[in-house]
Amino acid sequence: MEMKLTIKRVPTVVSNYQEEGAAAGDRPRGGCGRDCLGDCCLPESKLPLYAFKASPKKPSSQVEDAGADFFVNLLLGLWEDRMTRGLFRYDVTACETKVIPGNLGFVAQLNEGRHLKKRPTEFRVDRVLQPFDAAKFNFTKVGQEEVLFQFENGGGDDSFFVKSAKSAPISTAKRAPNVVAINVSPIEYGHVLLIPHVLDRLPQRMDQESFLLALHMAAEAASPYFRLGYNSLGAFATINHLHFQAYYLTVPFPVEKAATKRIFLAEGLMNSGVKVSKLMNYPVRGLVFEGGNSLNDLANVVSSACIWLQDNNVPYNVLISDCGKKIFLFPQCYAEKQALGEVSQELLDTQVNPAVWEISGHIVLKRRSDYEEASEASAWRLLAEVSLSEERFEEVKAYIFDAAGLVEFNKEEVSEEEDATYTPVAIAPPAVAEGCLVLQ
Repeated sequence: MEMKLTIKRVPTVVSNYQEEGAAAGDRPRGGCGRDCLGDCCLPESKLPLYAFKASPKKPSSQVEDAGADFFVNLLLGLWEDRMTRGLFRYDVTACETKVIPGNLGFVAQLNEGRHLKKRPTEFRVDRVLQPFDAAKFNFTKVGQEEVLFQFENGGGDDSFFVKSAKSAPISTAKRAPNVVAINVSPIEYGHVLLIPHVLDRLPQRMDQESFLLALHMAAEAASPYFRLGYNSLGAFATINHLHFQAYYLTVPFPVEKAATKRIFLAEGLMNSGVKVSKLMNYPVRGLVFEGGNSLNDLANVVSSACIWLQDNNVPYNVLISDCGKKIFLFPQCYAEKQALGEVSQELLDTQVNPAVWEISGHIVLKRRSDYEEASEASAWRLLAEVSLSEERFEEVKAYIFDAAGLVEFNKEEVSEEEDATYTPVAIAPPAVAEGCLVLQ
């Protein structure tokens, strides 16, 4: 008899339709009466469309006319519109937030509204790849009022936005659309979900095309304060329907400030232009991928690493940083330790689920006592439980390199550009985001 590893945790409610239990998204075409994202409604819908340029390195005349922060201002403006309509479960902008004193500057948020009046649910954590289950909540059941826009490749040198629904029909001849929807239980200002090909009902499984789509979204944002994240199953993703998360935070993440050590690659194998480093003096061991001759090159290397991890049942988290030019990859084992009873009760009592945002240093706390007593030492103690051991990490790294076609050169040195100094991209935050973070 197969032994299953499970944990109990309070599920995150990302949509107001999550707890209905209705299978509206799987009903026959003709409409279910509430404009969902399923086959019954979406093919006949005409959602707004954001078309991104095919090559992020080429300037877009239309977006330039509206300002470099066109995409971020658009997304945040639409997000605030949904806030005005009362679609969120709480006001995240009212949550207390502070930067914890210390070398890395962990960011702590008190968010008591994310778990109140919810009962823990059992989740299986020993299978990174699980088949899509239409009977469970998935994003086809989301109401269209929670959707901000479609996000599609325009195929040209210009990005553009089509606001009029009549002008942006969803063609059934093309593949199912990518959509950007709000997370109704936001962690931070502008918290959204990027859902690739929503009608294809893809499980939470990384692929090169979807990862490239996420990089394009980061590139369109053109802001160091807008990041995307991905959690695999077993690494605190709770919805088995392919999605990325993203939000806007006007401070550097601790992981972005951490020192890194360049891993030199054998000559002749660097045609992609991707550089690889490993994190140093950070509680969670991880790899950093950056550069590349194109977004496609970077997507190929990182997605190959992710595919090896998920195919070999290693849970992982991904942070997309620096406008899509820098990727942090974290193999992790916290949920497995939790299922095996190897995590202290003190850490379990905090109810912190160390997914991509927490691992990156933005830690959401549910109890005021934990928030008031938060320190760099307590954050380090929590995140250290997430990390693979040094031996296991090096083993996994070797397999990842092989899968990505990378060969490590014997020489490793800390380069001057890879130290602990954080240099933000020189882009001013949009005016719409002012006042969204309270630092104490």
